[in-house]
Amino acid sequence: MDLGQQVLRLDVSGMPLEWIDYRDAVRLYHTRQVAYSCGTLLYRLRGGINAASGNRSIIDVNSIIATQGNTHVLGKVRDNYTPPLNNHTLFKRDSYLCLYCGQHFLSSQLSRDHITPLSAGGRDAWTNVVTACRRCNNHKASRTPEQAKMKLLAVPFTPSFAEYIYLKGRRVLADQMEYLLAHIPRRSPLRARIMEKVASGSGQHMGLPPLSTS
Repeated sequence: MDLGQQVLRLDVSGMPLEWIDYRDAVRLYHTRQVAYSCGTLLYRLRGGINAASGNRSIIDVNSIIATQGNTHVLGKVRDNYTPPLNNHTLFKRDSYLCLYCGQHFLSSQLSRDHITPLSAGGRDAWTNVVTACRRCNNHKASRTPEQAKMKLLAVPFTPSFAEYIYLKGRRVLADQMEYLLAHIPRRSPLRARIMEKVASGSGQHMGLPPLSTS
């Protein structure tokens, strides 16, 4: 049985917070910190038998759960949040597409390119980096796209908090995707890329059947 499917955790107001595994989800259910749940049933976990009643404890874990917490503080954190930059989320932001030649590649064939090179004072920041295949990155070298006579196919951007949650997800189910899309601005480049994948069928997300363990 695959227990690797992540659960989307929200705050009590319904804003996405993070991905958690089934162990953390069970702990939140057990300590009564789950305010409500939605989405599909992922896991049905069975515990020990109550000696007095003879009943066996059961915890159902849904794909999306909301937990109690200080939403005012969390809101301030989200509003001023700049996600950490790493290649995994960068490549996913750009849909594993080289933004110079326009071809798709495996993650192992991609690299992080600084539009304004670090040697020329460029920053290692979301708005100055794009996904590039190794051939294009080597050709561009320590030059700007204009100097290398290379066209940049899209403008880089800093993901919002909800967008970064999506980018960190290993496998996003259809109901989780629908929920996250509701919190991603309609003019977001990432939203447009997600919708394009879904429309083409290449980004179709399948839900998991309910699982149980003893």
